[in-house]
Amino acid sequence: MRDISILIAEDDEEIANLIVFHLEKEGYHAVKVSDGQEAVRVVENQAFELLILDIMMPEMDGYEVTRRVREQHNMPIIFLSAKTSDFDKVQGLVIGADDYITKPFTPIELVARVNAQLRRFIKLNHPQKSNKTNLEFGGLVISLDQRTVTLYGENIELTPKEFDILYLLASHPKKVYSVEDIFQQVWGEAYFEGGNTVMVHVRTIRKKLREDKRTNKWIKTVWGVGYTFNG
Repeated sequence: MRDISILIAEDDEEIANLIVFHLEKEGYHAVKVSDGQEAVRVVENQAFELLILDIMMPEMDGYEVTRRVREQHNMPIIFLSAKTSDFDKVQGLVIGADDYITKPFTPIELVARVNAQLRRFIKLNHPQKSNKTNLEFGGLVISLDQRTVTLYGENIELTPKEFDILYLLASHPKKVYSVEDIFQQVWGEAYFEGGNTVMVHVRTIRKKLREDKRTNKWIKTVWGVGYTFNG
């Protein structure tokens, strides 16, 4: 198996070099670029298992890079930014990032989050054989093998984390998952303050599935407990 490659898009050379040093120390192959357009070009020509993107970069910001990358790829994306407000974090997650780390950060935290995202990504992209890889509920079809979702034949574009949440709930209809359960199983790390992150993702999934137009919702809120799939 080839080395795991990680792309770092960061215009601060000192920070970029620090990240490269610690990732390579962990055994990863790290590639760095200094602006958003270059990041998009490199992703188009080289395979990566994970991206680390600064938000404020020359030529193209991290948000736009994420939009471009998500058109073709589903690898985890971690935002690294000096923007610390809840609005910025939520915006990043809604656009398609899987995690958000604020500056200043400690290398040990960054490496831990990278490891957690890669464990989840590699596990989901090399699943154990199962007789239940496609889930069908009326016009909703969820394919684990292809990691696709269709609604009455129309492809629904979900981010990797949105897909993971939907598949987790749909693979166990009627079972109630707490916000903590969802965070731990989908993000693959201990739950601290991930409740808002989960709720934002669920809200976006509902919007993409056009739940506002359905009387019988697929994803139901169990107040004070969590969420369940009404399959």
